[in-house]
Parts: sequence; structure tokens; C-alpha cells
Amino acid sequence: MATKIRLQRKGRKDYPFYHIVAADSRAPRDGKFIEKLGTYNPNTEPATVSLNFDRALYWLTVGAQPTDTARTILSKEGVLLKKHLLGGVRKGAFNETEAEKKFEAWKADKEKGLEAFANKKAAETKAAEKARLDAEKAANKAKAEAVAQKKAEANVVEAEAEAAVEAAPAEEAPVVEETAAPEAEAATETPEAAAE
Repeated sequence: MATKIRLQRKGRKDYPFYHIVAADSRAPRDGKFIEKLGTYNPNTEPATVSLNFDRALYWLTVGAQPTDTARTILSKEGVLLKKHLLGGVRKGAFNETEAEKKFEAWKADKEKGLEAFANKKAAETKAAEKARLDAEKAANKAKAEAVAQKKAEANVVEAEAEAAVEAAPAEEAPVVEETAAPEAEAATETPEAAAE
């Protein structure tokens, strides 16, 4: 039986989620498998991998062949490096403690890289948020200035209207009295004329 380490697709449409499994190469992609080794979620940033390191290493050492994507995942998790180092120990190139030191150094370097990536991402997010906040403040300030300008224009128009209203009654009041008086005279004359 040819054993493969491969991905089994799960999740919904347009949102894939994978199980990393050891399966018979003749079995369907999403069908029967021998053992589940972990999960892989490409939808997060960075992609999330949960892997049973020891079992994945065991399957590699007994001859299971990973697919291309599974090989990339195992390489990033350090399983292939560990297998390579154990091969060097078996051949006598170095002892097991040296192999462990090399693996721990690689792991520390990888964690430092991931931490730097996370810090960079956090700094970018913070800078983008600050830029958005500054843009919003500038927009609010511009709106406030526009509203203040409109209020000032409205106040000027109101003041002009009030001044015009105050000036107009003083001029119009005598005119109204003058026009009312001839009408009153005409009204008084008309009954007398009617009586005669």
C-alpha cells in the first residue's frame, strides 16, 4: 500500500479548510484515511497550521510520500528538517544532541521571523488606523468650518433683513397713515353725498 500525506478539503464554498491526513494513495481525496495528522487553514493571515509533529515525522520515516502542498506545510513546520537531521544521526555525521541543537536554532530563528512579521503587521495596522483617524478629523474639521461659515452667512443675512425691517416700518408708517386718511375722507364724503 502506497501511503500519502495529503490534504483533505473541508469547509464551505469559497472558504476552504483542510485536514492533513495520511491516506492510501488509491483512496479518494475526501474519502477514507489512515490517520489525521492536523489541520491547515489558508484563510487567516498568516495561514494557520495545527500539526501533530511526532506522528507526521513517524509517517515520513516509514515512507509516506507528501504531496506538493503537504511537503511545503511539513517543511515550514520543520518536520522535513527533523527527518533530515535524524538521517544524519543514523549515518553518523553528527550525534543526536547536535541534531537537537540545530533543530532548536532553526526553530528559534523561525519564531523570531514570525514575531517580526506579526510586529510589522501590527505596526501597519496601527499606522493605517492613525491615518484613517487623521483623515476623519480633517473631514470633521472641514465640515465644522463649512457649518460655521454657513451660520455666519445666515447671521449676516438675518442682520441685514432685521435692519431692513427696522428701517422699512419707519418709512412706511407715515405712508400708511396718509393713504388711510384719504380713504377715510372718501368714505365720509360718500355718505354725505349720498344723503344730498
